[in-house]
Amino acid sequence: MRAPAWLGRRRRPATARSVLAGEAAAEAARKTSQEAEEAEAEQAEGAAEEPEFPVAGDDRAAAFFDLDNTVMQGAALFHFGRGLYKRHFFHKRELARFAWQQIYFRLAGSENPEHMADVRNSALSIVQGHRVSELMSIGEEIYDEYMAERVWPGTRALAQAHLDAGQKVWLVTAAPVETATIIARRLGLTGALGTVAESVGGVYTGKLVGEPLHGPAKAEAVRALAAAEGLQLARCAAYSDSANDIPMLSLVGHPYAINPDGRLRKHAREHGWRLRDYRTGRKAVRIGIPAAAGVGALAGGAAAAVALQRRRR
Repeated sequence: MRAPAWLGRRRRPATARSVLAGEAAAEAARKTSQEAEEAEAEQAEGAAEEPEFPVAGDDRAAAFFDLDNTVMQGAALFHFGRGLYKRHFFHKRELARFAWQQIYFRLAGSENPEHMADVRNSALSIVQGHRVSELMSIGEEIYDEYMAERVWPGTRALAQAHLDAGQKVWLVTAAPVETATIIARRLGLTGALGTVAESVGGVYTGKLVGEPLHGPAKAEAVRALAAAEGLQLARCAAYSDSANDIPMLSLVGHPYAINPDGRLRKHAREHGWRLRDYRTGRKAVRIGIPAAAGVGALAGGAAAAVALQRRRR
């Protein structure tokens, strides 16, 4: 019985393009492995540097955590907007705007002041005329629906370490103070500093008291709270993902860059700040990072190909 013709065919020789593709894949795999090893070493080094932190029983110390992309994946305002849409507070046009803002926030990985101002104004116009008590009640439901599962376990563990050491832990965020207070309470934290929306007779006016708690305003809030609580900032810790929070991080003796954007990562490395990144693995894929990761992978592959071509010349 004769063997099928295809079994007798000679294997096609590799073309120059297939060789390049194979070498580029190997180079990209090697680079990814090296980056993973460096990240593990970075985590181990950070852990080795802080065996006695937080210090148990130090009542002059506290911890301050940014919320969006530090404690929770995404932005609290975006998730809150989704919950309000579900309850018919606004229409599809506004929902589309919130959806685009959430996509932008995820891909950018950091806070753009003008972009966040647009989000804030949208939220203020939506809640205007509603009672504070009504939004607080709805906020509890929205936390369960959209936010609880988006809390980073790693950051949650850091906060718990401070609580277990007997220290107070505060959220510091540009999100509405009502939303921040709900999240802090549900996580068992001490409390929250957040943006205050004006209300008269328990009804929102659609205006802010002062300005959003963002950037330098966060640092001022932490400074004021530390003075009122009798804390020593040199003993305190602060955690954030954004370069916008460098003023707050610079106030304390133990600054941490959590899931940092590019600017904060660079600043943290230059100043010897501790780094933690929880955006790796399957969890990162689940929250919508693959689009950005895919771009990174393609860019890495292209860079590897260019490097290989240069090496051949």
